[in-house]
Amino acid sequence: MTALPRLLSVNVAMAQPLRIGCREVLSGINKRGVAGDVEVRPLGLAGDEQADPSLHGGLDKAVYAYPSEHYRVWQTVRAQAGLAAWDAELPAGFFGENLTLEGLLENQVWIGDVLKFAHCELAVAGPRQPCFKFNAVMGLGQASKLMVQSGYCGFYLAVRVPGTIAAGEAFELAPGPREVGIPELFRSVRAKHR
Repeated sequence: MTALPRLLSVNVAMAQPLRIGCREVLSGINKRGVAGDVEVRPLGLAGDEQADPSLHGGLDKAVYAYPSEHYRVWQTVRAQAGLAAWDAELPAGFFGENLTLEGLLENQVWIGDVLKFAHCELAVAGPRQPCFKFNAVMGLGQASKLMVQSGYCGFYLAVRVPGTIAAGEAFELAPGPREVGIPELFRSVRAKHR
């Protein structure tokens, strides 16, 4: 029997100035893990804020999930670029995700699938599209390009049933219609922006 996927960390941040080159922009990307139950509302997690609701947030982008399995790849990329030591682990939430997951990758979810937690339900709504803020946080001008090439984008979730969520919870993946997968939609959207 296969183990259920798990929620390793719940991460939130209020929007703060982020220095990019010689300018500052407002961003909620610098998320950090929080302990205990966190309220899940239709527009996101309590204590979390999106600085640019035209790109992040809203009903279909209320919560962002990212697979922990990709962390080692990005640690290696940062080490190869001389940005961090080889053994420097990235903290949960480093990619701006609200939920750091274990055991659920992009190629295992489709639009409309539901992550059923003990006290809330979240529906897969779409892939994350990397932006210039991701490059800044990574410290690497090519980070967005590498995310596109790898497909390690994570996915947005809509709140289907509000409630609470906490790190350490296992959850069940309930299949939706299984018509459009995250990798296919990610490639399709990226192709339109070339």
